[in-house]
Amino acid sequence: MSKINVLVVEDESIVSKDIQHSLKKLGYNVVGASATGEKAIELANSENPDIVLMDIMLKGEMNGIEAADTIKKNLSIPIIFLTAYADELTLSKAKITEPYGYILKPFKEIDLHTTIEMAIYKHSKEQELVKERDLLFSIIENKEESKGYIFVKSNSKLVKLKTSDIYYIEALKDYVVIHTLDKRYTIHSTMKDIEAKMGNEEFLRVHRSYIIRLDKIATIENPNLTIENIEKVIPIGGSYREALTKKINQV
Repeated sequence: MSKINVLVVEDESIVSKDIQHSLKKLGYNVVGASATGEKAIELANSENPDIVLMDIMLKGEMNGIEAADTIKKNLSIPIIFLTAYADELTLSKAKITEPYGYILKPFKEIDLHTTIEMAIYKHSKEQELVKERDLLFSIIENKEESKGYIFVKSNSKLVKLKTSDIYYIEALKDYVVIHTLDKRYTIHSTMKDIEAKMGNEEFLRVHRSYIIRLDKIATIENPNLTIENIEKVIPIGGSYREALTKKINQV
């Protein structure tokens, strides 16, 4: 397994060298070191490290939080903050950049190792989910040959699913659950994205948490509808009733 490449951003020379020494001792590869936010951004772009250790309180015009925010916007690199300051004000500013962890100075090597490994693992899993979602949508978006089916992940593999087999789709926090007659598939996505990809010819959003397949509707009795062959009552949101009425009037 290749070594993890780390960029160190610390404006105290002695502390920076200590961190680099610890990283090398732990088996990591230090691809660069910076004392300023501006240089950190430059190195992140040129070296593309696997992870950045960023001191929050950098000297100069740009602090670590601002540098981390810029790196996050341009590159998909996890960032861990190094800080001797754990006050609420500093943390509230830092958390906006959604760091993958904090290491308080002075630190122990075990803290350094544990935080880096957890951050790398979390980031890799997030990237896997993004790739799976992008693959799913790329298959069904703007492709004539893909009409009538989608691919969903099941047991670590992508399964071809006929859209005619879908009964309804349900929101569940950061995921959506696709329901067929006898199975359910959970994917990492949003209802907004799913609604756009499925279209409104065969499917219709009837509630902020539900999208139904129109030909699977069994009965409608406001404020709910039922799905055929499934003992499922689905609420009809007030802002979605008019669209539903227009659809069923066309039948």
